[in-house]
Amino acid sequence: MTNTKPRLALAFGILCISIFPILVKIRLTPGLISAFYRMAIAVSLLLPYVLITKKFKLPEKKYLILAVLCGILFASDVAVWNIAIQESSATQASLLTNLSPLWVGIISYVFLKTKPATNFWIGTTVALFGMAMLVGFQFFLKLDFDSAFILAVLSGIFYSIYLLVSKKALTHIDVLSFMVISLLASTIYLAIICIVIKEPFSGFSDLGWMVLFIQAVVCQLMAWLSISYATQHMRPTRISLSLLGQAVLTSILAWLFLDEKITFNMIIGGIILLLGIRTTFYTKTLSIKNIFNKTTADSSLATQKKA
Repeated sequence: MTNTKPRLALAFGILCISIFPILVKIRLTPGLISAFYRMAIAVSLLLPYVLITKKFKLPEKKYLILAVLCGILFASDVAVWNIAIQESSATQASLLTNLSPLWVGIISYVFLKTKPATNFWIGTTVALFGMAMLVGFQFFLKLDFDSAFILAVLSGIFYSIYLLVSKKALTHIDVLSFMVISLLASTIYLAIICIVIKEPFSGFSDLGWMVLFIQAVVCQLMAWLSISYATQHMRPTRISLSLLGQAVLTSILAWLFLDEKITFNMIIGGIILLLGIRTTFYTKTLSIKNIFNKTTADSSLATQKKA
């Protein structure tokens, strides 16, 4: 039961963020403003709740700084990803930003004491192959190595650093307090950027405001409260790889609401991607040697039974 709650929270969070690329693709607001209002509306709803219920706890200075850093990192991730989607294609931006498990693994291996397990590297390889099938191998021939390409890769790096830093912060800060601090930092940071580059803060259609509200409530509050809870109890490498599952759900939602086609290759790719994610949840280390030993043992047992 201890492992079930974080896993269910993670699954729910992934479901909530899966609609985000669909909303961004509608392009009713500029990318940076979309990111700003996603944070601003979310914190304006969460802050009164934690103050009235007295659930906000100011952490020690060093952990407060970590939470603020998380807010800046996450805001940077969402901002550059939004721009990458609007300047290229949602497929290219989603694929490149979803390289984040690879960056998490590399950063963990180089800088952290806790090294990624063998199953993580196997699962990452399988999942990224599934992701490639999902978007189509021919897509790689059309990659544009332009500013949008760089921004999408940068988004994945910001995302991976955020996951690692938030894991450290959430070991000492409760989820609600962490969310309030990080969201406030994100809002202020993005507001300054939008003012400097003179982005419009108003003048959107009613549908545009509705989309901004959905992004804030569903894609930010509901999603990241759930994912932050899961992060407290699970490895960041496992979290980062599991978040790739949003690509499968986004493809299904795009098929339902945007009339985008789902091909046989996409279905197979989605299954392989999910299989890669599932690999990281195996408790026993996977290896060819272990599989060979198990096969040999099963054969010997079968021979003994026949005898």
